[in-house]
Amino acid sequence: MLPPTIPIFPLPNVVLFPNVFLPLHIFEPRYRAMVADALKGDRIIGMTLLRPGFEATYDGRPPVYPIGCAGVITHADPLPDGRSNIVLRGMEKFRITGEDDSRPYRLALVDALPESVAEADRAEVRACRQRLEAVLASTIERSGGEPRFPPVVPDDDLVNALAQYLPLEPMERQALLECEGIAARCNGLIELLEMHTLTGGGKAWKDRSVH
Repeated sequence: MLPPTIPIFPLPNVVLFPNVFLPLHIFEPRYRAMVADALKGDRIIGMTLLRPGFEATYDGRPPVYPIGCAGVITHADPLPDGRSNIVLRGMEKFRITGEDDSRPYRLALVDALPESVAEADRAEVRACRQRLEAVLASTIERSGGEPRFPPVVPDDDLVNALAQYLPLEPMERQALLECEGIAARCNGLIELLEMHTLTGGGKAWKDRSVH
């Protein structure tokens, strides 16, 4: 369960999804402080996507999309010069309702947006997963790759992993994160795959299977 206030790490090209791992390199002083404080506490950091035009106010508090995903630091490797490499594991979506400016880094007031799949919806999600795998396999085969999908990965984890790791634009990932539920996200992925194939983007999908 997410606490009501969490530190957020806004970036222009990174979107985190639940139960997916994300490596990050921390080098700005304010985010070094954020990681240090997180490691002393619950190890939770919220990832958010910066809105277009952030460059002019990047050193301050530029606007971010209100829906993000919190992650827990599973690994931290401090470097001699104060930088660090960390790994986040996605936990839960959240909506930002306000900010607390009491720290050098950004703190957000958040409402959790859990995404559990009800038993009654499992069949729909499984059918959507099968359609997604078929569309992705066809796209990869056309580009000369060999699709591989591990059957042991749960449906929701596979959908979230593909949403994070496939070569999508940041705004496309954000739209997928904002989908209400795994079935909607799965259908959104299918639509994006079909669109990229129609517009000639299939070559970028080669060897993008989940192993």
